[in-house]
Amino acid sequence: MQATLEQLAHINILAGLETVVQASLQPYTWVQKYSKGEIILHEGDRLPAKLYAVVNGTIQITKTATTGKETILRNLAGGEIFAAPALLGNGTSPATVTAESDCEILTIERDALLNVIQQQPEIAIRILVVLNNRIQLLHETVHGLVSERAIIRLARLILYFAAESGTLSTPQGEYLKTELSYYRMARSVGITYEECLRLIKSLKSVVSYSRGGKIRIIDRQKLEAIAACTVPVEDV
Repeated sequence: MQATLEQLAHINILAGLETVVQASLQPYTWVQKYSKGEIILHEGDRLPAKLYAVVNGTIQITKTATTGKETILRNLAGGEIFAAPALLGNGTSPATVTAESDCEILTIERDALLNVIQQQPEIAIRILVVLNNRIQLLHETVHGLVSERAIIRLARLILYFAAESGTLSTPQGEYLKTELSYYRMARSVGITYEECLRLIKSLKSVVSYSRGGKIRIIDRQKLEAIAACTVPVEDV
């Protein structure tokens, strides 16, 4: 179905634009619903020349190595764009995109978007900012995999989701609003499921894990110190 003006306004790179500008894109849009666990794009798929964005819900982007090992690159929520090569590159999906929850995906035909960008160059700047931030995050991830201990990467991952999705404060500590299973954490920081299990247990005075991927930050100060490498891990 065609996107509504409300759905277009929800996409971060289009937010705040005049209604007439958003309306000019409407005829060139399409919104499709996906159920939790459904594959949206397969790695290697040839993609039509479109902008892809999440209207609501969340998606998970993963990449599989030649060895068969799957790594979670990122999780994106409503308003975020993805599959940049469809818009700017060779038209091939660089990773597999899966619906992490029931979601709606919006696409906009590239030619229509480029026409609007000629009138509103700010859109192009917004796209570049998003892609630049992701390149920097990827650089930090690669650097971490090469030079940092797994427990440090794990601490940073938990703090990232605490900042990105927020926490719920209780007398027992801060609960992450995002559920992080052992599998998800392991694949996000490049370690095995078993090693992730061991590391979380070693952090029992700092964070706790409960069924369903519920993470509770018990001692944020110490967790931040581990992430910043300012406290010996042995002292945890």
